[in-house]
Amino acid sequence: MILDAARLAFANLFAAETRAVFWKVIGLTLLALVALWFALRQLFAWLALPWIDALLPGTPEWAGWLTLVVGIFASLGLALGLALLLAPVTAMIAGLFLDDVAEVVEKRDYPGEAPGAPLPLAEAIVSSAKFLGIVILGNMVALFLLLVPGINLIAFFLVNGYLLGREFFEFAAMRHRAPGEARLFRRKHRATVFLAGLVLAAFLAVPVLNLLTPLFAAGMMVHLHKMLSARDPGFAVAGRVAAGTRG
Repeated sequence: MILDAARLAFANLFAAETRAVFWKVIGLTLLALVALWFALRQLFAWLALPWIDALLPGTPEWAGWLTLVVGIFASLGLALGLALLLAPVTAMIAGLFLDDVAEVVEKRDYPGEAPGAPLPLAEAIVSSAKFLGIVILGNMVALFLLLVPGINLIAFFLVNGYLLGREFFEFAAMRHRAPGEARLFRRKHRATVFLAGLVLAAFLAVPVLNLLTPLFAAGMMVHLHKMLSARDPGFAVAGRVAAGTRG
């Protein structure tokens, strides 16, 4: 089921219907990452450089190589910080385009079924903001765990697998269910959703390809929700579409 959902989502990435969304996501993600890079550089220059100058006053010219070493380590640190911020960035981008991607997937692959209803703007903003805080907190924990040999990579996958799986699945489910019901449905199938989240974390770990994470995750979770709903038709459906409401 999970592999089928991933395969269909990957195919949807290159469908003609998703090209407009594709370029929007690519453009906004790149802009966000560039902005974060410059922000981190400025933060380092503001906080760290004065401290280094105070620590090493009157450094002779022959010791100029120290500046190069510090610069290299600073660049590595900034790159690490950017990598850890990649999940929050993709979460923000997904919050903007999830409904667009979901609509394309539903129209293309499920034409005979009732389409989902986009989340109300206020509800989507609150949900995205809450999740953004969770992702940042989770990746701060993962950052500390990077100092512990042997579990740093595991921590990355577990933290991002849980958070990405949870958020993207609930977004997809809330197109067809009330928010409370969507959460209950996710909890009932938490193992499947978590394993799907690990696939998203693996996708997120691939350089360049990870810029497509919002599109891939949105499509995959729409498919997964459809598959789980078909397998579990007895679960109460009091969602916004069935009830004729939009939250």
